[in-house]
Amino acid sequence: MIKLLTLSALAALGSASLAHAAPNADPALADRGAYVAKLGDCVACHTGPSNQPFAGGRAVPSPFGDIYSSNITSDPKFGIGDYSLDEFSRAVREGVRKDGARLYPAMPYPSYANISDDDIKALYSFFLNRVAAVPKQAPETKLVWPFSMRWGVGLWDWAFGPDGVTPNAVATDAVARGKYLVEGLGHCGSCHTPRGFAFQEKAYHGDDPLFLSGGEIDHWPTPSLRAGGSGPGLPSWTQEEIAQFLATGRNAHGAVTGEMKLVIEHSTALLTDEDNLAIAAYLKSLPASKAPRPTPASDATQRLTAAKVDPNSGERLFLDNCSACHFVDGKGAPPAFPPLANNTLVNADDPAGMIHVILAGSRLPSTPYAPSDLAMPNFDWRLSDDEVANLATFVRSAWGNQAPAVKPDQVSKVRERVVKENREPSAGPIFTDP
Repeated sequence: MIKLLTLSALAALGSASLAHAAPNADPALADRGAYVAKLGDCVACHTGPSNQPFAGGRAVPSPFGDIYSSNITSDPKFGIGDYSLDEFSRAVREGVRKDGARLYPAMPYPSYANISDDDIKALYSFFLNRVAAVPKQAPETKLVWPFSMRWGVGLWDWAFGPDGVTPNAVATDAVARGKYLVEGLGHCGSCHTPRGFAFQEKAYHGDDPLFLSGGEIDHWPTPSLRAGGSGPGLPSWTQEEIAQFLATGRNAHGAVTGEMKLVIEHSTALLTDEDNLAIAAYLKSLPASKAPRPTPASDATQRLTAAKVDPNSGERLFLDNCSACHFVDGKGAPPAFPPLANNTLVNADDPAGMIHVILAGSRLPSTPYAPSDLAMPNFDWRLSDDEVANLATFVRSAWGNQAPAVKPDQVSKVRERVVKENREPSAGPIFTDP
């Protein structure tokens, strides 16, 4: 379809009434803005190694190089303290800075284009009146040519940006409210929608079957969030179980890993029960992207409890390293120890996420509803590439799981990333985040 208006023009029409607004210190508006910032998970990306909230400096990996998040504190020189409301709205919803330079779409402004005027005003009030100024320049993003030419992002916006905006922030219907949060502030598609040749999201709205059908973020496979109907993954979760996962990072089906831990910790765990249920209601309204598959009979439990198990087999490796927590039936003891049977991460087409957890371990986030930060230890010091491959292959084919076998070279590639993340190989078991 030929676009009659560019995204910039659409957003400009929507924000014309904001042009002459000034900072508003109304406490209620700033309070609302603090909640909107949680909905948008702003602090996760805009807090770098210095741990100064919103001061920027976090490196966001991309195929073209690291993109560093900007300082969005109220500092007038290095942050956004001298932005007008209109300039703030243009940066958030169009990806254009005060000086006219384009932001790279690592900033999810294609999704934020959906944010309503009222939520933009509240967010602006929060940042200018509640966020302390940090007079510090965030690291400069230096991508390789031609991606270093920011003006080219405008062409990218025209070619690949969403066709329109449909804000409905105050919807009383749960599905409509969930749609607003998922497609807009939650920017769930940034990680869970597949990307095209120009690294663009292939869809921005739920009526496209590619939207939220699964993707990849920093070498982690991300599952499909389309939870309607029946099938593997989220379709087998109830609306309440999805909301529980968002609030706590765990439920009867699994536990959070990877980048999603930051989303849980800084965003969804801090939302109202109503909003988490609305998100879940919207996800359950989206038809599943994968057809249901028959669950084959499995003799994994019988093999694990047999008198003799081959010492070099995946079964033996599971018994020696995993069975104490996940049990021989693969059901675990949720929410403390997640089940491995029908586990979304275990059954992912790409085993990189599962391999990462085996090698580096994982720790659950501490949330208001689930304060215990239980951890799985790392096994990179204990298991070779061949052993991890055998173990993962067994788990991915046991208790009804149906995922491809894992090869040692796949483990080797993930191990290289784990070593890079930890700077040096592990000498023994540790309980730190991967």
